[in-house]
Amino acid sequence: MSTTSPLPLAGCAIALNEHVAEAVERLCADAATLGLKISTLDGGVRLVDAGIEAPGSVAAGLRIAEICMGGLGEATLVPGSDWPTQVQVRSSMPVLACLGSQYAGWSLAASKEETGGKKFFALGSGPARALAAKEPLYAELGWRDQGARGVLVLEVDRPPPAVVVDKILRDCALAPEALTLVLTPTRSAAGTTQVVARVLEVALHKAHELHFALADIVDGIGWAPLPAPHPDAVEAMGRTNDAILYGGRVQLSVRGSDDAARLLALALPSRGSRDYGKSFAETFREAGFDFYKIDPALFAPAEVWVSNLDSGRSWHAGATNPGLLETLWLEARA
Repeated sequence: MSTTSPLPLAGCAIALNEHVAEAVERLCADAATLGLKISTLDGGVRLVDAGIEAPGSVAAGLRIAEICMGGLGEATLVPGSDWPTQVQVRSSMPVLACLGSQYAGWSLAASKEETGGKKFFALGSGPARALAAKEPLYAELGWRDQGARGVLVLEVDRPPPAVVVDKILRDCALAPEALTLVLTPTRSAAGTTQVVARVLEVALHKAHELHFALADIVDGIGWAPLPAPHPDAVEAMGRTNDAILYGGRVQLSVRGSDDAARLLALALPSRGSRDYGKSFAETFREAGFDFYKIDPALFAPAEVWVSNLDSGRSWHAGATNPGLLETLWLEARA
């Protein structure tokens, strides 16, 4: 793997939250056709319900995925070969779009005492993460966002309590009316879609875990099959993970040495994990619902291509597992 490299986003002048602001306004303006419900909390924070009380939609999930990438990526539906519909994601600034914005890395929690009822936990993703920059990742990237407005995506089945909203405002240094929170339960159509649209981000995160030089990743495209949402939260989360782990395909364009590119391709696919081969929901239950007990190598696309733009050479590793996905998702073949 690459060992020395400049900070991948050092000198980047893009203000993500400002860049994506127009897309957020269009999302809210199209709420009726996208199946969304827009509301405002006391104080002015805007909530976009994409599947809690509102029906949501696949179309909303695609739009939310692009917002989650800071407007630096495209998410579309394309025909699949083994499953009828796939989500395709592409970015020409994948490190900023996927790790700087889309990655669900901001832990937001509140106790029962703080909420006055049930404890709350969510992982925040999207451009407002980069305003708070609470994660060590931002120091590694050499960048954080600046701006007077922000949008954060939360995979939750209920609105965040006031104590969490106040934390987001404080850490992002935003006025309440400048913050939009998009709520996407994974058991909804929008939630399932926007999680499957993280197939490229999963590859970037795995590359980071493998210590590949992020500054050498210059383009990326990914595909993953889009399953039907499941009404059970654990099963819904399992399906979105299975789509990437067993059906996800990613091509990364990189620069640097051929040795680093080849080693990245060989190490990336999920098949190298000891937990490979069964539904993620089953794996999660066996781990006592503790993500940290699951082999980190599992969190990767199934099949990858790595192309070195400096040499023109490409490497391929891994394979999708459509038979397993059919067993998990399809009730019967007519």
